[in-house]
Amino acid sequence: MSDDLQIDRLSFELGMINCFAEMVAAGVKELAISPPLLPADYERLKEASEEIVRRSGIQSHLETSLIVTALQSAEFTRGKWSVLYYRDEATLEAYLALKRKQARLQESGQYGAEAEREISSEFMRLLSYPEETIQARLAAAVPTDPYMHVQAEDASHQDTAGDE
Repeated sequence: MSDDLQIDRLSFELGMINCFAEMVAAGVKELAISPPLLPADYERLKEASEEIVRRSGIQSHLETSLIVTALQSAEFTRGKWSVLYYRDEATLEAYLALKRKQARLQESGQYGAEAEREISSEFMRLLSYPEETIQARLAAAVPTDPYMHVQAEDASHQDTAGDE
C-alpha cells in the first residue's frame, strides 16, 4: 500500500461495522462482531453504529467482555468493547449461552483443550465460518487476530480543527 494513503482508524472501523451489518442483514452471517473498540471509541461510534443497525433492520448488543476462543488472542479484546450484530434474538441467546458454558467450564476446572476446541468451534459457527476455516483456525498453534490487515491512523492523534 502506498505510504501517502492515510486511513483514519475510526472511519475504517465504522466501514467494517457497516459491512458486517450488511452481511448480517443479507443472511450471509448469523452473527458479526465489530472490531474491538476502546470504550471511548465506542462512545464516538455508538450513534453511527445504531443508525446502521436501524437502517439494516438488524439488532445489536454491546459486549464489554467478548468471549475469548481460539479465534483471537485474549489480548486482542482485553479492555475493549465489541458490538454484536444479529437478526434474530435466538442468535444473541446462543452466544450468551456459549459464553456462560465457557465460564462454567473454566470455574469448574474443566476447560481443557477439548472444551476450548468445542467452544471455539461453536463460536465460529455462530459467526458463519465455513467448516474448513474453523478447522484451520483450530489447527493454528497461535490464534491469528482478525481484522487489522491495514494499519489505520489513530483519529485521536489527528488535527481535528474545523471538525463540527
